[in-house]
Amino acid sequence: MGNHIKTQLEILSKLKISELNAMQKKAGEVIKSSPNTILLSPTGTGKSLAFLLPLLQELDMKISEIQALILVPSRELAIQIEQVVREMGSGFKANAVYGGRSSAKDKMDLKHSPAILIGTPGRIADHLRRDNFPVHNIKTILLDEFDKSLEIGFEEEMSEIFRLLPNIEKRILTSATQNVQVPEFVGLESPAVINYLAEETHLLEVKIVNALDKDKLQGLLALLAHIGNKPGIIFCNFKNSIQFVSDFLTAHSISHGVFHGGMEQQDRERALIKFRNGTHRIIISTDLAARGLDIPELNFIIHYQLPLKEAEFTHRNGRTARMEATGTAYVLKWEKEILPEFIKDTRLEKLESNQVKKDTEWKTLFISGGRKDKISKGDIAGLFFKQGNLSTDELGTIELKQDCSFVSIPASKADELIQTLNNSRLKKKKVRIKLV
Repeated sequence: MGNHIKTQLEILSKLKISELNAMQKKAGEVIKSSPNTILLSPTGTGKSLAFLLPLLQELDMKISEIQALILVPSRELAIQIEQVVREMGSGFKANAVYGGRSSAKDKMDLKHSPAILIGTPGRIADHLRRDNFPVHNIKTILLDEFDKSLEIGFEEEMSEIFRLLPNIEKRILTSATQNVQVPEFVGLESPAVINYLAEETHLLEVKIVNALDKDKLQGLLALLAHIGNKPGIIFCNFKNSIQFVSDFLTAHSISHGVFHGGMEQQDRERALIKFRNGTHRIIISTDLAARGLDIPELNFIIHYQLPLKEAEFTHRNGRTARMEATGTAYVLKWEKEILPEFIKDTRLEKLESNQVKKDTEWKTLFISGGRKDKISKGDIAGLFFKQGNLSTDELGTIELKQDCSFVSIPASKADELIQTLNNSRLKKKKVRIKLV
């Protein structure tokens, strides 16, 4: 990467961002000047960039060990932040470690020490117990979505991590929820609080949709037809409910993805890739997808099952109406269901009778080569244009991973492209191409 530390202007230009939003500017100033900061801002407002820019300024190129630790509640968030740091091209190495990833991969990454280590509390605590990396240069700790980490039971591991880091000088906590108790072990004395939670709520509309049957499936079908072919999430409380809804949508030929904690990590990642690239316009999820995930702007979310707590309602709704865009949260309600008191300021939505648009127009292909093979998005595009004979509007989103890539293409051309392009050469590597 060279020894040149990129300026903020260079980083923003690389990310193709012309200007930071108000929250990001304020966060930059406060985090820089304060040893203890709490950043409160709705999901999807760009918190990662808001804390990474000032955090990078604290790092020293001459130190070849970990200098900043970022704790996150989920694997997806760890992967997402690692990706953002990479895209910033700052000159500093970042690695993510988390449960479900092989320890051998972790060891390989930690051998060439990153400046920023990102991880879930369980995996980070495990590495610290085993002395797998030196801690004396770790001066900054950041707890992203710290309330979620506490909520899902990571308090003990987080407390242990703080005990094992003797030289912490800067603490940054972020959340999309108000009034969360910060545990004593964090040592957060007189923090500067940046609160943007009251912003932008007027852009979200909450609408009640009445379902005639207790299982609400016909109501869901009518609602999806009413909304039309737009991207959104259907939220359920349990993975069994997700299966129930998924089977119903499959029976009605409605293409969708599913996402919950019981899935293998690879399947979860692929569900998000297909959602991001438009292969699936709908994803059915538990509250795991309610925050911290790298998914695009959504037109709507549907509460198929009513959230059990106000925080869940807030986080689910935070997936839409983000970054000054408008969005709708639909509450699907059976007539005998009683709404929790936190669901207010709603209006009743009368459904028009439309046909649900059935088949998706895109499919996703897997390519067995990625960044470590020096393959770029341009290489993949070139292969699909030249040998695959696609026009520019037929090539969808390309996502590069470390050891593989994904590309969305028109569903009607999938078989033909696999036949033509499988076992082609990209750079010096012969790659397999198959349907995801």
